[in-house]
Amino acid sequence: MFSLGFVTAILPDYTLEEVFQYAYSNGFGCIEVMCWPATNTDTRRYAGVSHIDVDMLTPEKINLIKGYEAKYNIKISALGYYPNPLDPDSFSSSLYIDHIKKVIRATKLLDIPVMNTFVGRNPSKNVAHNIGLFTEVWPEIISHAENLNVKVGIENCPMLFTEDEWPGGKNLATTPFIWDQLFTIIPSAYFGLNYDPSHLVWQMMDEIAPIYNYKDRLHHIHLKDVKIYKDKLDRVGIMAYPLQYHSPKLPGLGDVRWRDFFSALTAVGYRGPLCIEVEDKAFEKNKDDVFKAIHTAKNFVSQFLP
Repeated sequence: MFSLGFVTAILPDYTLEEVFQYAYSNGFGCIEVMCWPATNTDTRRYAGVSHIDVDMLTPEKINLIKGYEAKYNIKISALGYYPNPLDPDSFSSSLYIDHIKKVIRATKLLDIPVMNTFVGRNPSKNVAHNIGLFTEVWPEIISHAENLNVKVGIENCPMLFTEDEWPGGKNLATTPFIWDQLFTIIPSAYFGLNYDPSHLVWQMMDEIAPIYNYKDRLHHIHLKDVKIYKDKLDRVGIMAYPLQYHSPKLPGLGDVRWRDFFSALTAVGYRGPLCIEVEDKAFEKNKDDVFKAIHTAKNFVSQFLP
């Protein structure tokens, strides 16, 4: 019914085949594979991981990757690349947009259904200005994807954590109010969500309702939790940097209502991938911690899977 996997960014030092081997050995059904440029210098936490170099995707490499899927009986649920294509620096923006298109093309060549990314945002400008930027940039990207029969899943993370992302964050697609505007501008069924419920929780929003309201736009799901520290929030307020009052957590260790979450997914007939995204700082001391994190998340989530 569901296919449970994980985001490969958590295993940056593993080769692609080693990731497949790990997924197979630990009972997973899929993986979301990171595809940052091989020459990437992005130092953002969990960014810059490249398990597939789309610039070097020769026919031999394509056959090799498909062979891994067959050998280990693990599907690639999506290719992932999460830059800021609406970056105010036009040179950077052009590079990000070009690579997004390359990853979309690679998704097609590998017979994968979804490419995941961010819409992007100029953090110093308001929503209306960024809607204008979106209108200039994104219709052509989605047209490219639609022509290749590839769905694009936009993760709803605000990318609003550090001073350089203040005040608006680096990803526009953060709330149902904004999603409605973006989906009106681009009504294509190929344009949808890589939905992560945790980001609505720390924005003080209902994380379950969007599953019902956007059931036809759910192209991919990330499983990540978040813990709101009410005492910290009471001290710094909602206008503070978000990490001053919350922390990403493994599923089951935060405030996401997981029973209601999975009830909603089954109710709307979602049958796609569910990929654990590990960003819990309590599990970052060493490789053993990383493996414990993945196993802990899998054990918790498995209780809801048929």
